[in-house]
Amino acid sequence: MRPRRWLRQIAVLAVLFLILFAIAELRAPPERLAAEGAAVQVIDGDSLRIGERTVRLQGIDAVEFHQPCRMPDGKEWRCGAEARKALAALTAKNGLACEPQATDNFGRAVSVCSAAGVGDIAAALVEQGWAVSGDGEREGGYTAEQQAARAAKRGIWRGSFVRPAEWRAAHPRSAPSPVPAT
Repeated sequence: MRPRRWLRQIAVLAVLFLILFAIAELRAPPERLAAEGAAVQVIDGDSLRIGERTVRLQGIDAVEFHQPCRMPDGKEWRCGAEARKALAALTAKNGLACEPQATDNFGRAVSVCSAAGVGDIAAALVEQGWAVSGDGEREGGYTAEQQAARAAKRGIWRGSFVRPAEWRAAHPRSAPSPVPAT
């Protein structure tokens, strides 16, 4: 009887070890994503794909690809498409790297991304006026950049627009085709 009890205890310990290992792996932050040799595709103003991994920039909310804005004269323009072009230009720089911070409900790596000569890409998008500080639910850390863009009437701040989170709530999600970073 003793040898069987011993084997059962070892089996239980092995299963517990595997469970603890799996939990540790799930809680570990994802590895750094670098574009070295990987194809980079821009999805919209705050999302991109590096190789097979989809990334969402942390701390900002960009206008959606199909979202329009209005100029002061009331004329509508495709600000969402312009936001995607701006992200494509920023990610085309050498040394693109993203540090995942979390994973969102869509399985995207919510990340802080940078590129050579640009620094924090999210900060640059907010400063250029193509995104707002925050993710639609919480305030982001780019308030100063947003105030500067708004004061200078850059990007979406040159006219009027619906906050991206509000626009998404009012419109069904339609994913644009990704474009390669230029």
